[in-house]
Amino acid sequence: MQKQHYDIIGDIHGHADELIQLLELMGYSLVNGYHQHPTRKVIFLGDFVDRGLQQRLVLETVMPMVKHGSALAIMGNHEFNALAYHTPKPNSTNAWLRPRNNQNSHQHLAFLQEYLGNKNTDALQGALDFFYSLPLWLDLPELRVVHACWEPYKIKTVSRLLTDENTLDIDILIRASTKGSDEYHAVEALLKGVEYTIPNGGFFHDKDGHKRHNVRTRWWINQNSTLKDVAFIPPNTLSETTAKTVINANDLVGYPATEKPVFVGHYWMQGTPQKLADNVACLDYSVAKNGKLVAYQWQGEAVLNDDHFIYISQ
Repeated sequence: MQKQHYDIIGDIHGHADELIQLLELMGYSLVNGYHQHPTRKVIFLGDFVDRGLQQRLVLETVMPMVKHGSALAIMGNHEFNALAYHTPKPNSTNAWLRPRNNQNSHQHLAFLQEYLGNKNTDALQGALDFFYSLPLWLDLPELRVVHACWEPYKIKTVSRLLTDENTLDIDILIRASTKGSDEYHAVEALLKGVEYTIPNGGFFHDKDGHKRHNVRTRWWINQNSTLKDVAFIPPNTLSETTAKTVINANDLVGYPATEKPVFVGHYWMQGTPQKLADNVACLDYSVAKNGKLVAYQWQGEAVLNDDHFIYISQ
């Protein structure tokens, strides 16, 4: 039997025009109400919503593809956040699993404007039901996809609680929204990445201007490295001394070169899309910040090929 080939698409964040352009560039046609290809399928890496101005059109493009088998999709941290934002906190009055403070509401504003500003309340519930249907990861015969980090221990921790399709239910959503729980730490790692505390009280400001004392790591690295090489932050953000801090390989998750390819989104990469290792690729190139919407056209290869990246620029 011929291998199934996939077009794996990174974070879309409400940019439907770019999504449709990318699908058409890869040979997908709108037939019977959804985009499809005669021989290939899409895998979406999550983060469909927030930021961009075409929230509904993105979901109205993605959801029929998934429903009719033209695409697979996994959950991103923004879909998880949306579910928590719209779910009341148990045993509390006027409180929500994701607090409706200014920061969280601002991040979710584009979604709220399109869905809460519409008289069709079924559309909001349909979007949330779709988010519940998204697995936290896919482990296919020849490749893997997860939104931020393939962390085997965290996968094992949470998989015993998920549905058979590795999806959330409301009980797991509540547990995973409770800081300090095993489920919270597992979902944080899979959907947001693994962090390292900057020594000596160091900090930086993230893309939204928030002060951070922890840095997301290039978790797939398999050797001792400096903090500068490990951290997902802009160059020259850390002091020279802090940047030279050595991180032991045992303190990183690691992703052995012998494992099958894994694809992630989430990390707001810049520049020309390229693989991070022979078997690791990130497909989030900041379309919501005037970057690119990126796909990788996987042909069955065990060693990833930079020529297989394809993208639409802003």
